[in-house]
Amino acid sequence: MEGIKDTSTLTFRKILGNGLTYVIPKFQRDYSWENEHWDDLWQDLEDLYSDKETSHYMGYLILQTSDQKEHKVIDGQQRLTTMSLLIIAALKKLKLLEDDGIESENNRKRRENLHNSYIGYLDPLTLVPKNKLSLNRNNDNYYRAYIVPMEQLPIRNTNSSEKLLRSCFDWFFKKLGSKFKTGKELVEFIDKIVDRLFFTVITVGDELNAYKVFETLNARGVQLSSSDLLKNYLFSTVDLDPLSGHKEEFNLLEIYWSDILGKLGNDKLPEFLRYYWNSKNKTVRKNDLFKSIKRSVNSKGHVFELLRDLVRKVDIYKALLNPYDETWLGKPEIAKHLMELRLFGAKQPISLLISAYCNLSETEFANVLKACSVIYMRYNVIGGRNPNEQELVFNKIANFISDNKSFKLNDFRDVYPSDNEFEMDFANKELVNNARNRKVIRYILTKIENDKVGASYDFNDDKNSIEYILPENPGDEWKIDDDILQRCRYKIGNLTLLEKTKNNKLQNSIFKEKLSVFNSSQFQITKSIGEHYNNWGEDQIIGRQKSMAKRAKTIWKIQF
Repeated sequence: MEGIKDTSTLTFRKILGNGLTYVIPKFQRDYSWENEHWDDLWQDLEDLYSDKETSHYMGYLILQTSDQKEHKVIDGQQRLTTMSLLIIAALKKLKLLEDDGIESENNRKRRENLHNSYIGYLDPLTLVPKNKLSLNRNNDNYYRAYIVPMEQLPIRNTNSSEKLLRSCFDWFFKKLGSKFKTGKELVEFIDKIVDRLFFTVITVGDELNAYKVFETLNARGVQLSSSDLLKNYLFSTVDLDPLSGHKEEFNLLEIYWSDILGKLGNDKLPEFLRYYWNSKNKTVRKNDLFKSIKRSVNSKGHVFELLRDLVRKVDIYKALLNPYDETWLGKPEIAKHLMELRLFGAKQPISLLISAYCNLSETEFANVLKACSVIYMRYNVIGGRNPNEQELVFNKIANFISDNKSFKLNDFRDVYPSDNEFEMDFANKELVNNARNRKVIRYILTKIENDKVGASYDFNDDKNSIEYILPENPGDEWKIDDDILQRCRYKIGNLTLLEKTKNNKLQNSIFKEKLSVFNSSQFQITKSIGEHYNNWGEDQIIGRQKSMAKRAKTIWKIQF
C-alpha cells in the first residue's frame, strides 16, 4: 500500500515492551470507551487466560513516525489506553499487597517490572512519570498526574472523558481484585494476555500517507475514522501558528467541530466534506481529498475560514438529503424534486446543489434542482451511463456558480441524453423486481398516469401497487415460452398501476380475467389496456413500452 513504511503483526508485549514511546496527537478524539467495551475486552481476556482461546486479534494500529522512536497513534488510541489502564489497575493491586506485607519484596519487584515494561518509569528524584503512552490534550494531564502514579483520583472538576478514564480504571481494578488473590496470579495473567493479543501495526511517515491508509482500509470494510485525522491536522495547524496558543481559539474550534459532528456523526463527515469541497474547487476523488485540503488550508486563518463555512453548509447539506426538512416548508416543487433525487439514490448532484443553494436565487436554485432530477432520470435511471463523467460536469457547473453567482442551462447539455437516445433507452428498459426498483417503477408509472389525465396521484401512496400483467411466475394456462418470459416480465411495458385491493384478487390470473379488473381501475393507463389489447404477449409488451417511451420524453425534459 502506497505510503506505508512498515506493516507487521505484533503482540501487545512487543508494541509496549520495546523502549518506544507512543503519543496520541493532542487534538485526537478524547477517551470514549464505556462499560460495554470494557466488558467485551474482559471476556476476551478471560478466554485467553483460561486457554479457551490461544490468541485474540485486536485490529489495526496505525502509527506515524519520522524517527522510529516516537510514534503518533493515528488509530488505536482507545485500545492502547484501555490496556494501559488495565495494567495500571494491576499495578495498584500489587502495591496494596506490598503495603499489606503480603510477599512485599516479590510484589514490589513484580510491580516495578510491569511498570517499566508497559507503562514507563518514575524519575526517582521528582517522581515525575516518563510514560510510554501520552494521551491527548484533554486527557494526558489527568492520566499523567493521577492515574499513572496511582494517586487518589479526583471526582470533582473533571471532564467527561476524565470520568471515563477513572471509571475504566476502577472497573478493571474491581475485576482483577475479585479474580486474583495473589501477586503471582496477577502477573501470570498479564504475562499471558500480552503475548496473546495481536495487532496489525501499520507505520506511515506523515499525515497524508496516514489519511491514504485510512481511506484504503475503509474501502475494504475496516471502519476507521479519517475524521479524527483531519481534525488533528486542522487543529495542529492552528497550534503551530506563532500567534496562536489562546485557549479561546481552541474552544471555538471545538465548538465548530462538535457542531458539525453532532449533526453528521464521525462516519459521515468525510462524505460531506468531499461534496462541500467539490462545490467550490476542482473535483477531487475521495483518496485525494486530504491532500487537496492540506495544500489549501495551511494557516490559522484558513482553518477558521474552513470550519466556519462548514458550519454554515452542514445544515443545507442535511436539508438537501431530506425533502421533509423544514427548510422546504411551503416549497412543494423543491421538495418534490428532492424526493425524486432521494428515490434515485442520486449523489452526483450534491456538490452542485450546495453551490446553487448558497449562490443563486430560490427560483434559480429550483431550476437547477429540476434539471438535476430530469437528467438523473434520463442519464442514470433509464440510460445507465457512467456516473463519474456526470459528476465531473456537475462539479464544473458548481464551480462556475460559486465563482459567478449565476448559471447557464446549456452547460447541462453534456449530460443530457437527447430525446431520441432517451426514447430508445426507455423503450428497452427492464427493471428487476427488488425493493428499490419497486419504488422507482411506481414513480415512473404514476408520472405517466398523471401526465396522461392531468391527475396528481402520489407515487408514495401505499394504497396503490404494481401489477405485472404477464406474471413473474405465470401458470401453465398462460402458455408462455420461458425465453419470452425472461425477456418480457420486467419490461416497463409489462407493468401498470393497480389499487392494492384489486391486485390482491388477481395473482396469476390469465389476461382475459385480469381485463375485467383493469377496466374498473381508477388509473387510465390500466383501463386503456383493455381498450387496446385483446391478448398479451411479447409484441403487446414491446408496443406498449414504445408508446410509454414517447410520452416519457415529454415528461422528463429540459427546455433549453
